[in-house]
Amino acid sequence: MFVGGVLGLLFSLALSFYFLLQSSSTLLIQNTTALSVTALTGEEASFGLPASTVGRPVRLKIPKIGVDSVVEYVGLTSNGAMDVPKSRDNVAWFEIGQSPGENGSAVIAGHYGLENRKTSAFDNLHKLRQGDRLYIEDDKGVVISFVVRESRRYDPKADASAVFGSSDGKSHLNLVTCEGDWNDVSESYTKRLVVFTDKEE
Repeated sequence: MFVGGVLGLLFSLALSFYFLLQSSSTLLIQNTTALSVTALTGEEASFGLPASTVGRPVRLKIPKIGVDSVVEYVGLTSNGAMDVPKSRDNVAWFEIGQSPGENGSAVIAGHYGLENRKTSAFDNLHKLRQGDRLYIEDDKGVVISFVVRESRRYDPKADASAVFGSSDGKSHLNLVTCEGDWNDVSESYTKRLVVFTDKEE
């Protein structure tokens, strides 16, 4: 985290539990690093990783807020947190989890705030409302449409297990970023914003 608005939403994921994905299709999510800004304490998020015909995401478009961003692929940092996109213009798909369009909850993160007077991809994510549409283009040229269901704001230490897992057998895409005021002590923003979306049928 650096002053200027580097993404504040680093959902804490216990790296040692990553290997559970290979055997049980679940990931136990814990708070393991000071850079983490929300705790997923003791909850299991079902990822379910069957073979899929869904492509890997390459571009995210959100017409209402002018987002047209390249999708980077990220996993866990050495501290056990979800990594962030390298470019402020790009977004980052959590590739350990679901692909957008698969059953379950795919997660894409983006930066928020200014750094060296440069804006970030998710600066206006808070403007999305229920019913707004966004689009994922995958590496097979398929465009998948998602519709905003709701937005939630989390305290830095709140349980946000629902962001990474779902059990309704449907396809979701959850967009995450930070919000609020920058705290120099914690090197973090005061709030976390998650926009929950559902695949349009």
